[in-house]
Amino acid sequence: MGYIELDLQLSDEAKAIQKEVKKFAMEVMRPIGIQLDKLQNPEDVYAKGSPYWSFLKGYRELNLHLAGLPKELGGMAGDMDPKVGPLIAHEMGYGDSGLAISVGASGMPFTIAAMSPEPKLQQIVKDYCNDTSGSVIGCWAITEPAHGSDWVFSTDPKFADPRCGSEVIAKLVGDEYIITGQKSAWVSNGTIATHASVHVCLDPSRGMQGCGLAIIPLDLPGIRRGTPLDKIGQRALNQGEIFFDEVKIPKSFMVIADPAMHQMVAKTILIGAKTGMGQTFAGLAQAAYDEALKYSKERIQGGVPIFEHKNIKLQLFKMFIKVEAARALSRRVSFYNILSGMGAAQYAIASKVLSTNTAFEVANEAISIFGGNGLAREYVIEKLFRDAIAAMIEDGENNALCIGGAEDLV
Repeated sequence: MGYIELDLQLSDEAKAIQKEVKKFAMEVMRPIGIQLDKLQNPEDVYAKGSPYWSFLKGYRELNLHLAGLPKELGGMAGDMDPKVGPLIAHEMGYGDSGLAISVGASGMPFTIAAMSPEPKLQQIVKDYCNDTSGSVIGCWAITEPAHGSDWVFSTDPKFADPRCGSEVIAKLVGDEYIITGQKSAWVSNGTIATHASVHVCLDPSRGMQGCGLAIIPLDLPGIRRGTPLDKIGQRALNQGEIFFDEVKIPKSFMVIADPAMHQMVAKTILIGAKTGMGQTFAGLAQAAYDEALKYSKERIQGGVPIFEHKNIKLQLFKMFIKVEAARALSRRVSFYNILSGMGAAQYAIASKVLSTNTAFEVANEAISIFGGNGLAREYVIEKLFRDAIAAMIEDGENNALCIGGAEDLV
């Protein structure tokens, strides 16, 4: 579609993996994502026999879930070119952003568990690495009914106010923590996950600066789930509430028990999440542009393809500029965060905001090029538009993120 790979330093390995993932994204993810989007009942998306499970099985069979996990636990950390990760995220976002986020969130508890020397937690990681059927699934349980985008500000001293504390409380009693509270309907994989990384309040007097991070198997007594969220976009992404009613976990399952350490780890996690969102939705932006360009070559008006009309050419090239800008920033930020060994929060946030805004703007422009057909579910562009709307709110509402990111400008 007129793209030139501007990064001339990509290895042959990176190019080969990118090609393989792109094929998977278009031949498996895109059609399955469309099928799932059309299901009226969100519970049907993950019912037995749903195509979601064949997608997940295909993803696991490509060993994509092993990236970043220690070799001694069954992962592939260090085996791949570090530039491969951002390329994979981009191609998966191109295929279907909801499914891409689902598998991204799924790996979170196991990445955290791999930080612990606790044998039981290490076994959980091994089970995940060895699973190619999709029977072991993770979720990142951070958002709560009264706490969403404000987690971005949790390192700000103002959020040490007790009124800002997490709604999920963990109390240490002997050698166990007792967990009580609720995570909100926006927990990705919330109603299908087998394990969760859960941000909890350890010291209510310190507000959001009194938190820890636990790994919780979701088959324990006292845990129940809400119904899957019914939403306008990213319908292939399961999201739902998790309730904890005096759930007991071993003391060792509180992987981050020091609130000061939690602040550092939480910021690292948030930087990674924003960086991943930038990659994923630069991919969706490119997908929306490609759909518009393809349609402009097929749709006849005034006796010629509409691409021959100057206003359409102007519109498409402006879209192309936006897509390339988002793609360039998301990749550059990703490479920096990977290769430098440290994360730059302001850049990760900038990447997330630019890519998600671009995805929405380009999808919106694409619909205008499609005209009335852009409103019909027969064409994938209206789905891409709905998926893009969700992206400007999830993982931090964009305006709130910008305010938080500004703190790192000085």
